[in-house]
Amino acid sequence: MRIESSVTSISWIPSEAIKGMTKLPFEMGATHYDQPLPDVLDDLDEMSKNDRFRFANELRAYIDVEDGRITDHGYLGHGYITSSRVRMGPMRMVFQPVPFPDIQKKPEARKTSVRFVQTAGGRTGIPTPRRVRRKPFFQLSAPTAWTTLGLTIHADGTTEHEVIGASAFPRHWVYDHERKLAAKIGMIDFKDWYRRAFGKHSPWGDEDSPAFVTTVETALERQLSSTIMRGGKKPKIRRVKEGKAFWEQGQEGRELALLLDGVLAVEVDGNKVAELGPGAIMGERALLETGKRTATLRAITPVKVAVAAAAEIDKKALAEVATGHRREENR
Repeated sequence: MRIESSVTSISWIPSEAIKGMTKLPFEMGATHYDQPLPDVLDDLDEMSKNDRFRFANELRAYIDVEDGRITDHGYLGHGYITSSRVRMGPMRMVFQPVPFPDIQKKPEARKTSVRFVQTAGGRTGIPTPRRVRRKPFFQLSAPTAWTTLGLTIHADGTTEHEVIGASAFPRHWVYDHERKLAAKIGMIDFKDWYRRAFGKHSPWGDEDSPAFVTTVETALERQLSSTIMRGGKKPKIRRVKEGKAFWEQGQEGRELALLLDGVLAVEVDGNKVAELGPGAIMGERALLETGKRTATLRAITPVKVAVAAAAEIDKKALAEVATGHRREENR
C-alpha cells in the first residue's frame, strides 16, 4: 500500500510587508503587492501562471507499506518560482528569477515512519542594490528567499509537518496535506532580508534561518482583517518593541486591533495563556463586554498592529470571534 502526504509553503508579498523607500515602486504601480492567499490551495501550476505567489515549496512524499513494514519511500514534490513583472510608463518588463536546486535531504527512515526535509527557493527576479565591504562597495543582485519544510509519514497513515527554517521575507503561509491553511510564519523582517540574504546566508551556503511559526486565525478573522484594512477609514499603524505591552489588562478599550506582523503573548493575571500571530483580531471583548481589556498583550517579537474604530465592524461578527477568545477559561 502506498501512502502519500504533503506540506506546502506559499511565499507572497502582502501590502503591509514593505516599508521605507523600497515601497516607492509598489505605491507608484511599477510593481505589485500580492492578493491574499486562499484558505484552501488551488492548483499550484495555475497559481504560478497567474502570479498568485512569489515562491512555493511543495514537499510531497510517499512510503510503501507491506504487512506493517515500510518497504520503499521517496520524494514527489518540488519548488516553484514566478517571474517579477515591472511597469515603467508604457513599457512592460519581466525579470526572471533564479531558482536554486531543491535541497532534498536523505530521508530519515525508521521502523514505522520516514521523515523528509526539503528546501526550495531562489533569487528573486528584480536586481536589488546593496552595499558590500569590498570594491566596488556596491552590488546589484537579487536577494534569496526560501523555506525549509519537514514531513513525517507513519506506516499507520498518520503524518506530521514542521517548518524548519525560512527567509525573513516575504510572508510564508503553510498548508497541510489537505491543502488547507495550517500555519503562518509570525514575523517578517524586510530590512534584515534586504541586507543579508545573499551568498552564503542561505541553505545553499552555510546557514538557514529559524522560523517563528504561529497558529492560523479563523476564516471570520481573515474576513474582518480585509474590512479593517480596505473597508473604510484607513487604520492607524502602531509598532511595539520586543518585550513591551501593546495594551494592559484592565485598561479602557474602545478600539479594535489587527496584528499585521510579529508575535504577541496573551497574559491573563500575569500568566501567559496564548500566542497570537499575523491576522489575529484583538480587543473585541472590551467592546462587547465591560469596556476593559481582558488581557495584557506583550510583544514577543517586534510587532506591527493596525488599530481601527469599532464602529466600522459588524457587532455580530465580533461576538462570534469573541466566543473563541476566552482563553483564560481554558488555561
